[in-house]
Amino acid sequence: MSAFDSFPLGRPAFVTDILDRAAHLRGHDDKLIALVGNPASRAYVVHRDSLVVKRENGASRALLSIDEALKFGANPGTIFLGLRDGAAVFGMGISQTAAEKLINREDVAVTELRGMAMQGIVPSGELSAIAMAKSLVTWHQRHGYCANCGTRTAMKEGGWKRDCPNCKAEHFPRTDPVVIMLVTSGENCLLGRQKQFPTGMYSCLAGFVEAAETIEDAVRREIREESGIDCTDVGYYMTQPWPYPSSLMIGCTARALNEDIVVDRTELEDARWFTRDEARLMLTRQHPEGLAGPHPFAIAHHLVGRWVHGEGA
Repeated sequence: MSAFDSFPLGRPAFVTDILDRAAHLRGHDDKLIALVGNPASRAYVVHRDSLVVKRENGASRALLSIDEALKFGANPGTIFLGLRDGAAVFGMGISQTAAEKLINREDVAVTELRGMAMQGIVPSGELSAIAMAKSLVTWHQRHGYCANCGTRTAMKEGGWKRDCPNCKAEHFPRTDPVVIMLVTSGENCLLGRQKQFPTGMYSCLAGFVEAAETIEDAVRREIREESGIDCTDVGYYMTQPWPYPSSLMIGCTARALNEDIVVDRTELEDARWFTRDEARLMLTRQHPEGLAGPHPFAIAHHLVGRWVHGEGA
């Protein structure tokens, strides 16, 4: 199965939610404890940007039994993600030391999530639940102490909250909004590249929404700052959860008011206009100069693909 089959137009990674989040169970510790002990319960084990997977019969399985996860060294604290076909699914972390012990084993691997998703090793239908696990595990690892008084906090609500026993402050996982946009001018679209991109790859411009800023203003500001292009007619396409570490990519379109590019070299290595035909060849990896567009894994691919097919801005 190719990446285009795994992520057809309009369905990038992390958007197919297979879980019933069952938020009504989060406040019932006794029920959650019972679910952890249920043989039918399963878990995703996350280590930084990687996932612990079981190798069997030439394939990799990300959804582990609780016993498997614990035997591999996962931390016993579990985050309740929800229910899948009536069975509980949890997110678990694993220490660096425990992860290193798995490196040379043949029955298990600690593999970078993005690469596995792009290659179709992990079914696309599981990626939303994995993103949830990754975001929450990372949040707990980074927010173990109260931002108000510095006291060690405690996990509550099935992992969806941390409470401070000293000042009684409540802490909740956050999601950072990011605008990502396709700017067009007639039959041309604006794409840029960052230094860390693979050679020849161009993608949509993007940036974080700032405090007290609307999505529309963020789109216009980011495009102007990075490329010197002023925009109007900002429109919304779709969103994509992005667990790096916990963002929400807000896919937008906009129409350019000028075409003279002034690249902000602190943000981009290059930015340029591409014709609709060029963009089509880049998405299918057939551009004569070896240029490429974003992978179908990412929402940027779908923004460009939608425009290539005559939709959107």
